Amino acid sequence: MREVWSEENKFRIWLGIEMLATEALEKEGVVPAGDVAALRAGVAKCHEDLPGLVARAKELERTLNHDVIGFTTAVSEQVKGPASRWLHFGLTSSDVVDTAFAVQLVQSGKLLVEAFTTARKAVARRAREHRLTPCIGRSHGIHAEPTTFGLKLALMYDELGRAMGRVERAWKAAAVGKVSGAVGTSAHVSPKVEKHVCRKLGLRPAPLATQVVQRDIHAEYMGALALAGASLERWAVEFRHLQRTEVLEAEEPFTKGQKGSSAMPHKRNPITWERITGLARVLRGNMVAAHENVALWHERDISHSSVERVVFPDSCTLLDYMLGLVERMMTGLNVYPENMRRNLGLSLGMWNSQTVLLALIRKGLTREDAYGLVQRNAMQTWATKHAGRDDADFLAQLRSDPDVNRHFAAGELEKLCSLDFHLKHVNARFKAVGL
Repeated sequence: MREVWSEENKFRIWLGIEMLATEALEKEGVVPAGDVAALRAGVAKCHEDLPGLVARAKELERTLNHDVIGFTTAVSEQVKGPASRWLHFGLTSSDVVDTAFAVQLVQSGKLLVEAFTTARKAVARRAREHRLTPCIGRSHGIHAEPTTFGLKLALMYDELGRAMGRVERAWKAAAVGKVSGAVGTSAHVSPKVEKHVCRKLGLRPAPLATQVVQRDIHAEYMGALALAGASLERWAVEFRHLQRTEVLEAEEPFTKGQKGSSAMPHKRNPITWERITGLARVLRGNMVAAHENVALWHERDISHSSVERVVFPDSCTLLDYMLGLVERMMTGLNVYPENMRRNLGLSLGMWNSQTVLLALIRKGLTREDAYGLVQRNAMQTWATKHAGRDDADFLAQLRSDPDVNRHFAAGELEKLCSLDFHLKHVNARFKAVGL
């Protein structure tokens, strides 16, 4: 990803655009064939020493205070004879810069989709491994009903698939170039030149542009990156909670020689998930900057340029890095099924409350009466627990209440209050997300 946003790669693309435009102008009879050959030879020299080209262009830019003119001047120095006069003929700087930017966005987008694919494979492996590993589900942070750890991870797999799809759609939407001149009217270079350049680069010509490609396209791309970061953060927060000492159902890898705290040698902290949480905030901030870039003066100002030189390389690189962290975390994730079973027991079987509620309704009670019976027994179970008694148990409490027990045959409550009841559709859920 760093290579995509390197100066060498940018100049490589710029050289390609300049040469493609010249070739199209040759077909239109504007540039003589001999001059095209001389230009091609000079451009080839530049390709052979891209670091040298970058250095020379930067040296010229210090005086010229213009990056594209520094580039074209440095390239012209490598062209023999008067043929250099055709370099950048009829083009404006943004014809080169924006078209190259689109190529970089496509290159980055493809790498991000690859990174998503790798991360999702790691998630899928762990999801299948723990397909039927029971754990408590939580709403508002409070015990709700049982689920499985595999279902949690299947949900993560599905969400990352949506994020990947958004990024893929975004880079395809951003694959837009323009070679239409200073205000987009194609006054000096025909639309055929634009079509030739864009087609060769795998881009679509902008149907209409000003001096620049309109920035809502790029804001959409950044929005996809920021939303992908938000999804990674959602799971980072989940695993941070699961690593809390009093929960400890899952724990990020703690490698040999690693230290968790400068003060407390016992600590094993979820620092990598916290890092992902923090970087997601950077992506959201960069998204705001990209949205601010949409409003430019008239046919173009340059206020967007400085912003884009920071936020797009940073954001693409950050998301790629974050996805690499997710793949590593999921591959090495420590999972503790015994703690999951222990935590299931903390609510004393009361995660069966809705099951009993619905069973009573099916037996003819009103919802209000059924709810009152179940809640009364749940609150009594808690009271028994808080009184310090070891015999607190929701099922036993229900059986001891004649107003409840008289509605159930022998063994019926026991059958209802089981993990199997809650997990009977797990395989179907896995199938629904392609696992």
